[in-house]
Amino acid sequence: MYQREFDQRLKQALPKAVLFYGENEYLTDYYINHYKRHLDAYESMLSLYFDEWDFEQAKGFLSQTSLFGGTNLLVVKHDKKIPKKELDLLIELANKNSDNYFLYGYTGSAKDARSMQSSFSEKKGGVWVRFFEPNIRDAMPILQHKAQRIGLDIDHYALQHLLLLLKNNLALCANELDKLAILGTKVTSKDIDRLVYSTAPLATEQLLIDLFNKKPITATITKLLELGEDEASILRSTQYFVNQIFLFHAYIKLHGHVDSAAILGYKLPKQIEEQKAQLALRVKSAALLKIFEHLLESELAIKEAPSTQREVLLYSMLIKIQQYL
Repeated sequence: MYQREFDQRLKQALPKAVLFYGENEYLTDYYINHYKRHLDAYESMLSLYFDEWDFEQAKGFLSQTSLFGGTNLLVVKHDKKIPKKELDLLIELANKNSDNYFLYGYTGSAKDARSMQSSFSEKKGGVWVRFFEPNIRDAMPILQHKAQRIGLDIDHYALQHLLLLLKNNLALCANELDKLAILGTKVTSKDIDRLVYSTAPLATEQLLIDLFNKKPITATITKLLELGEDEASILRSTQYFVNQIFLFHAYIKLHGHVDSAAILGYKLPKQIEEQKAQLALRVKSAALLKIFEHLLESELAIKEAPSTQREVLLYSMLIKIQQYL
């Protein structure tokens, strides 16, 4: 089912076992927190995230009688599938006891998630929920509910302005609401302009991804400049991004696989790691060399040019990079 149908189900009762998956991890966390609050399970729950996953521990937790008469809420987050036999048993245990609940936030591919839907059928006492990136109309009620819960006085137009400024990123918007609540006063669009940073860095990253995927980029460049980014900052971001692509390209050629921790010194989220690996595999070594040379020449040209000519040089630089790809 989808989010709206799931919301209707929640008004009737909390489903005993739920599979969450899709393109919006914030919504998975949003509903997990809803269960925590509704069941008052902060002290009695068990969370097993990624490498913490242990089937025997999960099974033992749902098999025991809840201590102190509380709720046994098992929350699992993983990018790998739980084997069907193990999954079916956990759902069965969740339904055996009125105090048991099992939430599974799956962060892997939608194809693998769909293969687990049969385990979360109504017949077996479960439901599955697929999330998509919400549009502004869908995101507004979520943020309004968040604002009410934390006691933040903010009107419809200011919330809408926040969503537009942060490119409809629910996680970022929710974090900003927590910060704005500290003010203790009614928050307006002017307050948001004064206190909230735009998502220009995120937009720059998307620009460069589009650049390497040979998608249209002129509208994004214009928007970035309108948001206050200057030519020098976009140039630096481009240099940093191209250097990352080169490191991924070289590592994959040497080792035959991708490992962002070894490449960058820190682990990227799986989706971003795979995305950069795909871009690195697509570009040729000779093209990367030409792009590096072109960036050096462009840096000198932009630094020496009058301010009135820098924007044109920036457009020219990025369009030329696409020609090399």
